Amino acid sequence: MNTFYQITCRMPSPIEAVLKQLTEKDVEKTEEIRFRTGQMILIRCGSIMKKIDYIVTNKDLQQILNNLIQYSFYAYEEDLSRGFVTIEGGHRIGICGRTVVKNGQPAMMKEISSLNIRFAKEIPGCSRKVMPEILHGNKICSTLIISPPGCGKTTLLRDIARVLSENGFQTAVCDERSEIAGMYQGKSGFHLGPCCDVLDGCDKAWGIPMLIRSMAPQVIITDEIGKSSDVPAVMQCMASGVSLITSIHGSSFQDVQRSSIGNLAEQGIFQTLIYLTSQGGPGTVKEVIHYG
Repeated sequence: MNTFYQITCRMPSPIEAVLKQLTEKDVEKTEEIRFRTGQMILIRCGSIMKKIDYIVTNKDLQQILNNLIQYSFYAYEEDLSRGFVTIEGGHRIGICGRTVVKNGQPAMMKEISSLNIRFAKEIPGCSRKVMPEILHGNKICSTLIISPPGCGKTTLLRDIARVLSENGFQTAVCDERSEIAGMYQGKSGFHLGPCCDVLDGCDKAWGIPMLIRSMAPQVIITDEIGKSSDVPAVMQCMASGVSLITSIHGSSFQDVQRSSIGNLAEQGIFQTLIYLTSQGGPGTVKEVIHYG
């Protein structure tokens, strides 16, 4: 069954019915579905936003979330407190509502007002154009992929992991948000090749050192780096002779400089910087900068 229908078949019957009216072309291109209380459903198909003539209610939002996480609120408690959950297949559901704060930190989300379902997709070969920038003979360049949201960073990282693994490199994925591999009951939802190990749901600050010690990788791949706690993990990776391929939100090097890893980028810790653009699909390169 198409991923789109695997998700929509869990929605309230009236919503499932209106979404079934989409053309197969729109279904294939759908990247996200947005639900907001009192508003029509919005579907993003590439660069086009489509309105679906159905007014969303609070009850709809709660029912959608209940069905997608199968009422397992305890299992998703930590993710819910951070405003998103990742479900089977690596699909992410962004959540907005009233945040309950305990001990100065978000503890849970109540009175949900909007949901954004972002579909994880596997596009074999989308890394073809960037692989010559990353792989030089038997050397894997530590690489930072920079792009605004929605440019396919995760899809690109997923395919990079597959290519390196299929070429015999011992590859490890630190999948903090369960998006790159889409692990479910110990099995990846995507094809990552025969030489790839996945550490699922672990903070990068802990996960990168754990992978270095336990799996002896040649390269570690992770997504959305940038917290101050990530810096020591990156440094340990470099000191251990392990290449790192990761991503960060941004449109320019100035955006990277403003992040916690800005100094690392300036020092040339990453030998290759790849800037992506939203035009042309996942992996569309805007600019490449090499150091060393």
